[in-house]
Parts: sequence; structure tokens; C-alpha cells
Amino acid sequence: MRVLIAGAGVAGTAMGIAARKAGLDPIIFEAYPESAGLDHGVYLTVAINGIDALAAIDADHVVRDHGFETNHITFSSGSGRRLGRLQLGPAMRDGTVTHTVRRTDLYRVLHEEAANRGVETWHGKKLVGAEEVGGRVEVRFEDGSTASGDLLVGADGVGSPTRRIIDPANPAPRYAGLGNTGGFTRIPGLEARPGDYEMVWGKRCFFGYTVAPDGEVWWFANPPARREPTAARLAGLESSQIKKALADLVADDRSPAAQIIASDRGVLRVTNQYDLPHVPTWRRGRMVIIGDAAHAVSPSSGQGCSLAVEDAVTLARCLRDLPDPEHALGVYESLRRNRVERIVDWGASMNNTKRRGSVAWALREFVLPQIFKKASGPARLEEMSWMYRHHIDWDTPVGDESRRKEMR
Repeated sequence: MRVLIAGAGVAGTAMGIAARKAGLDPIIFEAYPESAGLDHGVYLTVAINGIDALAAIDADHVVRDHGFETNHITFSSGSGRRLGRLQLGPAMRDGTVTHTVRRTDLYRVLHEEAANRGVETWHGKKLVGAEEVGGRVEVRFEDGSTASGDLLVGADGVGSPTRRIIDPANPAPRYAGLGNTGGFTRIPGLEARPGDYEMVWGKRCFFGYTVAPDGEVWWFANPPARREPTAARLAGLESSQIKKALADLVADDRSPAAQIIASDRGVLRVTNQYDLPHVPTWRRGRMVIIGDAAHAVSPSSGQGCSLAVEDAVTLARCLRDLPDPEHALGVYESLRRNRVERIVDWGASMNNTKRRGSVAWALREFVLPQIFKKASGPARLEEMSWMYRHHIDWDTPVGDESRRKEMR
């Protein structure tokens, strides 16, 4: 089965690796002239469910070898008040916990892994159209070229062209009212536990950082903006402009944010945050969407990468075990939709506390300490196990799995 994959991000590359392991014939088409991720975000977390999903396709070393363990988050307010400390999900049976990894490292090593397994990737191939012809899917790219396969998997991100091709009535992504930016720097003597996150609900901007094992400071900020900035406006911002705007936003906070931002000598970029609470149509005929194209989740959830890999592994298993591709896509959706939409809703609720305003300030200062106190106990951690302990057994036939799901 020739599987055409639109998008070479985490979802697309993981799909290529999983499809190859399932005995399929994948080929990846990437819109950018080089591997995605080089200009999109600085780093991310991979939760244990994502590491487990990567292990199902023999690729968990991508995170284990190039990231570092991240076990706890400490929360503070802009006034300097400590709000609480939480464990960042449970540990796996072997002791593995959530990892933090540079986005460029993750993408690079995933691409190398896909190439080593014989998965071909074509760059500069922006999808503009697709249709089914005689039991095949014919796709068209912006450069005028075409490709033909048995199936089209849209792993083309939150702005997915495949999502619109499948159903033009599908919703556009929802602007979250926040931006993303960040970088890497070094500040000798910065007080922080290596590998743990320090999160600051500033008076005008949410800020976070962690210290890598080698002492490098990895930081991010979520500047709020009620009106969605255009992509052109964000692309035109110089690093100096971004640093000045951030410096103004964190100036009144009792935190290292101003010092960290001022010390960064790298190139800064800002992107908007989006999510997709509910996409009615994931599939049509022999076309389907996965990852952010189907269910973009807020970065606050720490689950975007993990869900993308889960999708890819689950879809590959369905295509491996169910002879009718259209039926396989239906089973894939039945196995994934409820879980991912629950996590999207959870991530959106986390994002709401990052926005500024009097209500948000009161929530941070007076309500969050009580919430964190309750959330830090073992009972709450166990309550969240549905999200973190999700396991995909590569060797279990999907037909058996879907029947058990129906019985439940």
C-alpha cells in the first residue's frame, strides 16, 4: 500500500516510520524547502505516553538520547509568591519520566531515523489539491507536480490543507490569545533545579524556564494579544523588538525573566498559539488527518507531540490489520477521537489562566495555591493516569482491540 503523507513534522515523520514497520510503502511530502521545525518553536516536552508510543516503533531513543528528564514544575506569581509544585506526570515502570528536547534535534533525528528505514521525503511540496480516482488518491502540489497513492494522510499541522480538502466546512484553528517565543542562554548562578521547570504567572506575561544538565537555560514566554497578529506582522519583527516588548511585559515581576531575556543573544521569533477543539470530519474515502491537523492542542498541555505519535502508530496498525483502507480509517478515528478531544479541552482550560485581567490575577493569587495543593498529591496523579499511561501494543491485532473497545 502506497501511503502519501503530507507534512514532515512529528506526526508525518512518525507516520512514515510506523507505516514502514507495518509493511506499507510510505512517502512524505513537506511544504518547506527543508525539514520542518527549524523555525517553529524552540523546544518541547514529550510525556511518557509519547515516549511509549515511540517505543512501539523502536524510536524512543530519539527522545531518550537527545533530551533530558523533566520531572517537576514549580509555579510562582509575578509578585514572587510561590503557588505550588507539581510532578509532571507519573513515571513509566522503568523509571522514565517526561523529557524535554530541542525541537530541531527531535525533527532532525526523526528524519534521520525515517531515512535510515527507507522512507523517502520530498521537500518544497505544498499540497493544494487531492481527489480519488479509481480507488487511488491523486494529489497536486503548488509547484505543478503530482503524486498517486492508495491513501493520503494529512499530517500538515494546524493550518492543514488536507483538513479543508476532506471537508471545506471543517473549522479553522482557534486563536488562543497568546503568542509563543523563547530561546537559549547561560546565566551563571541562576537558582533552579536542573531539569525542573520554573513557571511564572507574571502580571502581564506568562514566563517559564528550565536548566539543562549542561547548565544552559531554556526559556519561553507567552505574550498575550487579544487581537490576533498576522503572520506577516510577526515575521517582520526583529529580535531587538521582541526583546524590548518582552522586557516591558516582565518589568514589574519578581522573577529572573528580565535577566534571562536580556542575556539571550540568539535570534528570536514569535508565533501565535492555536487549538482545534473539535473537527467534525477527520476522513473521507481514502483521505485522513492526524496530529495537529485533526486536534491541535494548547502547548500548555505538554501533549501535542505525544498525541501526534500516538495517532501515527494507531493509524499504521489499523492499516496493517484491516484490509479495507476506508474501514481502517474509521476504526482509527473510533480509537482516537474521544481521547484527543478530552486532552484538547483540558489544555484549553490550562491556557485560560495565562491571560491577563483582574479575574485571572485573582485566580492566580488566591485560588491556584489551593488547586496546586490538591493536585500535588498521589490521588490526583492517579486521577490523571488516563492521559499519561496510555499504551499502544504494537503486536495486538487492531480487530481484537476495537472489539474490546466496543464491548466496554
